Amino acid sequence: MKITMTVLLLLVLCLPNTYPQDYTQWGLPEGAVARLGKGIVKGVQYSPDGSRLAVRTYMGVWLYDTTNYRTIALLTGDTGLYNSIAFSADGKTLASGSWTNTVRLWDTETGEQKATLSGQMLDVVDLVFSRDGATLTGVARNNHLILWDLKTNEMERLIAGDRGRIGGAAFSPDGTTVACVHSRYYVRLWDAVTGEQKQILTGHRYPVRSLALSPDGATLVSASADSVYLWDAKTDERKWMLTGHTELVRSVAFSPDGKTVASGSADKTVRLWDTETGELKQILTGHRSPVGSVAFSPDGAMLVSASVVDGVYLWDAKTGEHKSMLTGHTASVKNVAFSPDSTTLASCARSFDNTVRLWDIKTGEQKHTLTGHMDKVYSVSFSSDGRTVASGSADKTVRLWDTETGEQKQILTGHTNEVTSVAFSPDDRTVVSGSADKTVRLWDIEMNELKNMFTGHTSPVLYIAFSSDGRTVASGSADKTVRLWDTETGEQKQILIGHTDSVTSVAFSPDDRTVASGGGFRDKTVRLWDAVTGEQKHTLTGHTREVTSVAFSPDGQTLASGSEDGTVRLWDTETGEQKQILTGHIEMGYSVAFSPDGKTLAGGRLDGTILLWTVAD
Repeated sequence: MKITMTVLLLLVLCLPNTYPQDYTQWGLPEGAVARLGKGIVKGVQYSPDGSRLAVRTYMGVWLYDTTNYRTIALLTGDTGLYNSIAFSADGKTLASGSWTNTVRLWDTETGEQKATLSGQMLDVVDLVFSRDGATLTGVARNNHLILWDLKTNEMERLIAGDRGRIGGAAFSPDGTTVACVHSRYYVRLWDAVTGEQKQILTGHRYPVRSLALSPDGATLVSASADSVYLWDAKTDERKWMLTGHTELVRSVAFSPDGKTVASGSADKTVRLWDTETGELKQILTGHRSPVGSVAFSPDGAMLVSASVVDGVYLWDAKTGEHKSMLTGHTASVKNVAFSPDSTTLASCARSFDNTVRLWDIKTGEQKHTLTGHMDKVYSVSFSSDGRTVASGSADKTVRLWDTETGEQKQILTGHTNEVTSVAFSPDDRTVVSGSADKTVRLWDIEMNELKNMFTGHTSPVLYIAFSSDGRTVASGSADKTVRLWDTETGEQKQILIGHTDSVTSVAFSPDDRTVASGGGFRDKTVRLWDAVTGEQKHTLTGHTREVTSVAFSPDGQTLASGSEDGTVRLWDTETGEQKQILTGHIEMGYSVAFSPDGKTLAGGRLDGTILLWTVAD
């Protein structure tokens, strides 16, 4: 069995020719056939004429047409977070800077890359075009201003600032002044052309997280802890200290007329402030996770706010009315599972996203977002009839959901620490859960009660799996062991010893004769065990970081493993030889799963997306 570059008919040829679905095939790594989700949102920016909205993510920059907010392009080229984006004055070019130390120029009409800029740079945190479009200026974290001549695309000038790492930057609209956060507690204003210091703003008691200059360059707004500060950029005087947020303020932005400041916070709200009086004008609520970025449209009519969980929200800037949202952006994917009929994929995220998402594999669209967990969701599993999804969470509960309606059906409580893994028994009568409380628990679904509890692990249980006959449960633990349990008697059948670090994942082969397990960062191996004798059959090496997930193909001939090294590897289960390496993950890969029909492999990613590959014999 191997992954091919042939496009799966179910996923591609049957797709209607519409904007929302086309993006699932854009900018895919080699061999992948589709992508679910658009990645974690890190920032938003309008083009000068307001016709385009750019959304930067871990995986690339998405361009939206603001007349209908449909996706029109995905700009990719770097395998890392895009720290900064900037539109040229005519809106025809977008510059992007990433943490891979590259700056790229893109055609906003075609989505094609126009140039890669050279020069000495380190992690460019902000960019701005000159008004005539002849120069691009960037601010790097190594305390340098870099000016590029866009006629030659060569570095024109390098200006070194004072000592101290730059944590963030903002340009005046005319590009003549740049404000930089130095050593986290003070802000310096520089002449972007000469490199001379113009002003220094002191008085912050906590690190500065975000800043912006007013359209006329006379006022600077900065965010520090849960407060927003307004400064006279010429006199260094503080005009207002705006309080009201209850958690860290992560982003600030001026309206085009300079009369309003918007602030987005970890308290999940956006607040609008009057810059003349310092009074709070409105509080915009609706986000379910910290707001990381805010921006006004050039005409001042719209405000956009971005969250790693909710994606991008669009607001009426005058009334505060929530108009719509750009869907598909999600947090880092921790775990994925296919429905039995291979038409639906369930996913959960590892960070602020306390939800389970159900995806239509044919269209790439979300079918349901399952809400109710009070903390991170670590694991998802389908029942054999596909009607129910089970999820385990850091809120110590196991929850069961109706896959048709998205409604919550049951809550199973009793664990005293995070529930790290869940799985259904083959007959759907039992759910097994593993927890950081070091126990494995069997739950009777019909009676809604605890059926049995397995104890013996000396550290948190990180992953569990049912055998296909329902008679055995395998559990992997931070105590470096895999344990096999008899589901009827509760007795421990085997202890599999050999891993040199935490066992992060386990899986049974379809015939139940083999158990696969993945090891932590100091181990990095995949191991195959005889499920009857407990003897180790193969040690599979090649991953360079923690193995986060293992999954057998339906025919049992192939094992897939996902790792924090950013790869998915395919192994021959008979010989233990590596068959193929699938790349395309951004730094880390998490969960892998084969569809029950054996035609598709899914891989959840750190960037908040899920890649799909076709599988052929």
